[in-house]
Amino acid sequence: MLAICFMLIGMIALGGYTRLTGSGLSIMDWRPITGMIPPLSHAEWERQFALYKTIPQYKILHDGFGLAGFQKIFWAEWIHRFWGRLMGFVLLLPLIWFAVTGVLSRRLTARLILFFVLGGLQGAIGWFMVASGFNPDSTAVAPVRLVLHLCCAFALYIAILWTALSARNPEPEFIPATPAVVRVHRLAWLVCCIVATTIIAGGFTAGTHAGFSYNTFPLMDGHLIPAGYARLHPFWLNWFQNIAAVQFDHRLLATCTAALIGGTIFLGLRTPQLGRPAQDALMLMGWMVLLQYALGVTTLLLVVPVWAGTVHQTCAALLLTTAIIVLHRLRGVGRV
Repeated sequence: MLAICFMLIGMIALGGYTRLTGSGLSIMDWRPITGMIPPLSHAEWERQFALYKTIPQYKILHDGFGLAGFQKIFWAEWIHRFWGRLMGFVLLLPLIWFAVTGVLSRRLTARLILFFVLGGLQGAIGWFMVASGFNPDSTAVAPVRLVLHLCCAFALYIAILWTALSARNPEPEFIPATPAVVRVHRLAWLVCCIVATTIIAGGFTAGTHAGFSYNTFPLMDGHLIPAGYARLHPFWLNWFQNIAAVQFDHRLLATCTAALIGGTIFLGLRTPQLGRPAQDALMLMGWMVLLQYALGVTTLLLVVPVWAGTVHQTCAALLLTTAIIVLHRLRGVGRV
């Protein structure tokens, strides 16, 4: 399960790379089984390229870039899809072996089967996202579908990671439920929630290409709050469609996340009842949020180069990982 978590982080990184390079629409057909085999002949390459030429993205962004250019973006998307299929095998084959040999409990077996089914569903959601980019008036996938695909990936990752950590340490270490410990525990839950919300906001930032605007920090076009924040009506549309609002919200959430994690670490280190493992996890989370915040600012100031955007998305998964580890190590609060 930890190996699958590692592969999921790689999948999230590959997803960021395909999005930033505009590779996601290069494969025009969804073949869950035979799609594992890439084009093996020049005729098949030409067929795939001809399909790609029919969508607006090619005509507007890549017109005339030739078969070699198409092959470059095709391989990025193919590897992303192949990696997903490979994860299915890495989960299914050991699951069958361990279930047959009686190593796994029925409950854990059922949970792993559910993960396998949800992984297949995630592939279908990915195609649902990609299909939105084939519309005559579109050159990219719909932001809402992009965020849906991203959220499902992270939700599956959290479930598998928590299951893996619980299998590795099935008995939680008892932590006395003092007022200070309970306060830190509640803050850890809040940290997980705000990190997840910031990731969702980052998905909308990516989907609307908001990172290519207002490339200064901390001000946006000379203002702390951009002038056009509330230009759409009804107001809530600004959170999902208004580039100024989408980027500002992501900045604000990221700053609140860093501040909340800093406060949680401060209180946690002053609470010896938490124990060394939980405090070590808090410190790891602190270093991770500093790295992620710096990467976010760097990505913005450099106008979203592919390498920075990919690493930023990957580190979001790593930050969430540290937050889940903190919460998992505190699951013994008040238990006898």
